[in-house]
Amino acid sequence: MHGNWRKVLMGVVITAIAAFFVIRHFDSVRQNVAQRDYIQYWAAGQFLIHGGDPYDAQRVLELEWEQGYAADRPVVVRTPPWSLFLFLPLGLVSAFWGWVLWMAASVAALMASVRLTWRIFGKAPESRSLCVVIGYTFAPVLGCLLAAQIGLLLLVGIVLFLVWEDKRPFLAGAALLLPFAKPHLLVFFWLAFLIWILVRQKFAVAGGFAAAVGAATMVAVIFDHTAFQHYFRFLRTAAIEGEFIPTVSGVLRLLLFRPYFRVQFVPMALGLIWSVCYCAKHRANWDWRDHGLAVMVVSILTTPYGWLTDEVVLMPAMVFAGLAIFGGQRKVQVTTRIALGIFALLNWILLMLLALHVPLQLGIYFWSSLLWFAWYVYGCFAMDARRKRELHPAVATS
Repeated sequence: MHGNWRKVLMGVVITAIAAFFVIRHFDSVRQNVAQRDYIQYWAAGQFLIHGGDPYDAQRVLELEWEQGYAADRPVVVRTPPWSLFLFLPLGLVSAFWGWVLWMAASVAALMASVRLTWRIFGKAPESRSLCVVIGYTFAPVLGCLLAAQIGLLLLVGIVLFLVWEDKRPFLAGAALLLPFAKPHLLVFFWLAFLIWILVRQKFAVAGGFAAAVGAATMVAVIFDHTAFQHYFRFLRTAAIEGEFIPTVSGVLRLLLFRPYFRVQFVPMALGLIWSVCYCAKHRANWDWRDHGLAVMVVSILTTPYGWLTDEVVLMPAMVFAGLAIFGGQRKVQVTTRIALGIFALLNWILLMLLALHVPLQLGIYFWSSLLWFAWYVYGCFAMDARRKRELHPAVATS
């Protein structure tokens, strides 16, 4: 009981401090709202509520200019129509109060994700602190909050799926509507999802997913009858192939094959081969809290289009790896301390780059997915070593 009161009191104090900061710096915050990625979501909500086209780049740019947006290039939502329901509430308020609403939803999603991730992988009270530290200091989290990006909403959908897929299959499938707002990020996750449904006959999960996507699509079509036509027309004119995307595949293309856009998909093709083999190998004992994390990590590593803020969906994988490395160990080995130090340093460098407002579009962030991949692989090796010690304790101590 006392613990609950302390949590409530801490929440009230944090809310009061945040409210004081917003009120104290109201004018500056209000001016900076239009400079964040969030402005595209607010503009989409405005056009939906008022019967416009949320994918009309020129009109979106004009609306963003009215709010103080300074660049000449519009920031337009690139998510499919079934994601537009997320932006509808923003169309009912001003840009500033929409930002407040969006940030409140993002922070709530973050807090729920960290707490539920601990319940999934930790459970033991002594693991809570490690889960909290990894969850809240994970560099993409800060990136999402600074840019007011959509990543934290994608994250909570993934976490809810992991929580519900065993006991509440319909809700688990429905929760995947959130990460499906950016289906290109987790291509191998969706491949594994399809194979899992067919092999295990998880039709309740499939029903929940289909129902959620169908309902979200109906909402989009109600507000914009030609939403899909607008979306595909926008994709044809977006000229994404001319952009530099700060991913591993984007940097490889820039350095070695700049004129050839298709080269950017080569790592993804290699990842696809690995994913098919991996899913086939583990189809009989598939566990989303284990194998599912692996396909997510590889998806982010090989995606041809993604940003540091999108990588926040890997937070459960980072927590899993951290608990695998440190779980149950009273004395941490030297190699583990070195690995922790390297990971913490590189994550801190990313945090400092974000805090200094270094643009996400720069190639300086491309190595982040390699860092998360390395940390996860190290965690998997630690987990395998611990399982061997548990199965053969005499050999481990000899």
